[in-house]
Amino acid sequence: MTKTTPDDAYVDVLRRRSGNYQPSPWNHRSLLSIDSKYAEEDKVITRDLLKNKVRKMLDNEKESFLEQLELIDDLQKLGVSYHFELEINNILTDIYQENVRNVSKEEDTHAMALEFRLLRQHGFDVSEDIFDVIIEKIKRNTFKTYDIKSIITLYEASYLSTKSDTKLREVIRTFAVEQIRKFIDSVHDDDTYNTEMAIHALEMPYHWRMRRLETRWYIDVYEKKHDMNLVLIDFAKIDFNIVQTAHQEDLKYVSSWWKGTCLSKQLPFVRDRIVENYFWTVGLIYEPQFGYIRRIMAIINALVTTIDDIYDIYGTLEELELFTAMVEKWDVNRLDELPEYMKLCFLILFNEINGIGCDVLKHKNIDVIPLLRKSWTDLCKAYLVEAKCLESLSQHRQNVVRCSATVLRLANDLGTSPDELARGDVLKSVQCYMHETGASEEKARAHVHQMISDTWDEMNYEAKTARSSSLLPLPQGFVEASMNLARMSQCMYQFGDGHGFPDKAKTVDRVMSLLVNPIPLD
Repeated sequence: MTKTTPDDAYVDVLRRRSGNYQPSPWNHRSLLSIDSKYAEEDKVITRDLLKNKVRKMLDNEKESFLEQLELIDDLQKLGVSYHFELEINNILTDIYQENVRNVSKEEDTHAMALEFRLLRQHGFDVSEDIFDVIIEKIKRNTFKTYDIKSIITLYEASYLSTKSDTKLREVIRTFAVEQIRKFIDSVHDDDTYNTEMAIHALEMPYHWRMRRLETRWYIDVYEKKHDMNLVLIDFAKIDFNIVQTAHQEDLKYVSSWWKGTCLSKQLPFVRDRIVENYFWTVGLIYEPQFGYIRRIMAIINALVTTIDDIYDIYGTLEELELFTAMVEKWDVNRLDELPEYMKLCFLILFNEINGIGCDVLKHKNIDVIPLLRKSWTDLCKAYLVEAKCLESLSQHRQNVVRCSATVLRLANDLGTSPDELARGDVLKSVQCYMHETGASEEKARAHVHQMISDTWDEMNYEAKTARSSSLLPLPQGFVEASMNLARMSQCMYQFGDGHGFPDKAKTVDRVMSLLVNPIPLD
């Protein structure tokens, strides 16, 4: 057989790069030993009793529309709205039909902003013109600013803007940010809840945040609210713990799968990050009934991470071309054409993707294997292009067609570029902008942050269009999961490279709070 790989003597003297990744902070046996009492039947019965009480609150016709909106908002932030999707949609539909068409009405600012945010979030077409009265007051400097709750709600609503909503961005958001900063700078010892909400909002708006992590944070903060509802908080706590048990079982499964592949042992240069790969999936879709999807996504994430490290760090250009060709041919009988270290990776990829395709064929009678093969081929070809050349920032922007993936790319660049450049990777968006414009790193990072904000405007527009398309509207759950990729990426890279260096970027603490430690019940 003709040799297509470098000979052994050449391989021995190749200078391989290292990602300098630390060992996994997680122990497989420790993960398997996690045990929760919240999967027991009595806990589920208690949760369901509380759930029925909350449903009665939603069905209470005596509630004002503002009380209904605030209840829906709390249910979302407390992570339990998935129990009441039909009821919530019916309430919002009624509110939309009764209120939103009258854009000239003047009402409570908090109510108007909350209505706007919730309706847009759920796919209703609401114009920014409902804020015209408020905007005129802001311009005339006659808007009352002592109500911080209304200001925070306005601020959060402004992040549901689309690319055409200039008033939301330029007037509402600018004004709200200024007022929130003034509130934070003053002393409010008697208003812990609003102070924490204000600080948290300025750090990152709710619309951009990873939902499950936000739930864990809000459960603690909600108890400081002066009109806190005991039924809601008890329901949220026990439901969080019950859902956590489902996540723990998923985590045990994928950890066992990863250990069984031997990839981290055979390829010591790759990131041993199966827990972090699973953490990504919780950010995308946390509801307990989607365990199979989370497990498959975690496996795919682990394979993407492994192949990314082969292309980014270890493989020579000739080896990467061989691997790309092998993925395109999808022929396990030609395995000997690959270098030894690539054989195991390709074989596991081959088996897992064919297994996923087999599952879909059995349950849905659809053959998706050709599509899956094409997706992996496209990914490897893109990695190969990156390995061959440096790209400009404008090229990055032209080649990204999915808004959520754009946010992922930009957030990743902000969090990982210092470490990746230190080991010789291609230029990231920050450095591309510095190179093209002569800007400082600080200004370049600010520009990338603005690109993320602009992409969110585009994504909000695309989400609205996707839901309302007369040809083939996308399901709400699919749209939300797609947007959750952007949210999860901003979570993972908020404080640095949370995927590559989880200890340094708060990922370990976040995983512990979501997947390991239950919430204490009083």
